[in-house]
Amino acid sequence: MRLVSEHNAIDLRTTPVHLGLGSTARLVEGFAWDPETLQAYSAAVAADGAEGRMVMIFDGDGPGDHWESHPAGDELIVCLSGSVTVTRDLDGVPDRVLLGPGEATVNPAGVWHAVDMTGPTSILTITAGLGTDHRPRTGTHPTERAGVPGPEAS
Repeated sequence: MRLVSEHNAIDLRTTPVHLGLGSTARLVEGFAWDPETLQAYSAAVAADGAEGRMVMIFDGDGPGDHWESHPAGDELIVCLSGSVTVTRDLDGVPDRVLLGPGEATVNPAGVWHAVDMTGPTSILTITAGLGTDHRPRTGTHPTERAGVPGPEAS
C-alpha cells in the first residue's frame, strides 16, 4: 500500500482516494481490507489526524455483515444506483434512512450504523477513518461487544 499523486482516470471501486490536509488528494494504491494494509494506511495518513477522509465506491447486493462507527468525524453516504437502507443505532433504537440514486445521508461521528443494499447497488462514501471500529452484525446491538472489533484506523 502506498499513497500516490495521479492525474489519470481511476476506479474508486478498487483504488480509494485519501483527502488530506492542505486539500491534497492521493490515491491509496494497493489498498485491501486486511489488517496489514489498514495499519499501513493509518500510519501513512496519521499526520492528517481527524481531518483525513477516504473516498471510495462500493458495489453490492444484500444486507451488510457488520456495524461500524467513525468517532473522528461524520461520514457521507451517496447512493449512485439501486437502493440502500442505512440503519443507525441511536441508543438501541434503529433509525433507518432509505436512499435512491442521487440521494445521500450523513452518519454523525461516533454513531454505529450498517448498510443494506436492495438489488445491485453502488454507493460512494466519504469517511473519516481515524479510529474506525467494526463489529459483527448479530442479534446484539452494536454497542455490545459481540465479537472482536475490526482493525482500527488510528
